[in-house]
Amino acid sequence: MQKSSHIKTITVVGLMTALAYICMFVFRIKVSFLTFDAKDAVIAITSLIYGPLWGGLTAVLVPVLEFFTVSDTGVYGLIMNALSSVTFAVVCGSIYKYKRSFFGAIIGVIASALSVTAVMMVANLFITPLFMGVERSAVVSMIPTLLLPFNAMKATLNAALTLAFYKPFTTALRQTRLLPKTETAYRMSKKSVTLLIVSLLIAVAAVVVLLLVLQGEFQLLRK
Repeated sequence: MQKSSHIKTITVVGLMTALAYICMFVFRIKVSFLTFDAKDAVIAITSLIYGPLWGGLTAVLVPVLEFFTVSDTGVYGLIMNALSSVTFAVVCGSIYKYKRSFFGAIIGVIASALSVTAVMMVANLFITPLFMGVERSAVVSMIPTLLLPFNAMKATLNAALTLAFYKPFTTALRQTRLLPKTETAYRMSKKSVTLLIVSLLIAVAAVVVLLLVLQGEFQLLRK
């Protein structure tokens, strides 16, 4: 029984890793030299399901796969992607692990969004000058107009997507018996519908800011 459960865990984590990797090729938004894709939301769902260790492992594995296959940003992109994904996944997974409830999930993804925004600001100050060959003052000048709003919107969009799709996705996995069934089946209650609608509205608002305010470019498939 334990062996079967372990195999199912590896199977689901493998599926989520593949899905996160695929997300790099669709729904990309380019803003200057920065890129949004939805892989962090997929990785965060993995962390909510299995905890921060599995989420953190997936958050490292996906950027490494990207680095060795399709990355055009080299080691710099690998480091920044890993920092962003690991922070988002580990924070929400850690909070939800000890507070497995509707509000625990909301608190987890909000904390993740705030944490990853802060971490990426620090990373941009210390890592970006080294890899881009620019003075730190040049990076500082980009914070209010580009780096802060982009990272805040990226984190917000990933948080909204995580909340919108976590329950429907885990329900689908339970129906295929890859996850154990719970005593109370997921249903579209008023609370669930409200969360879904609010999450999708926030996601749309974040996309609008990225595209219109920050003048980003939508890419359906990776170029």
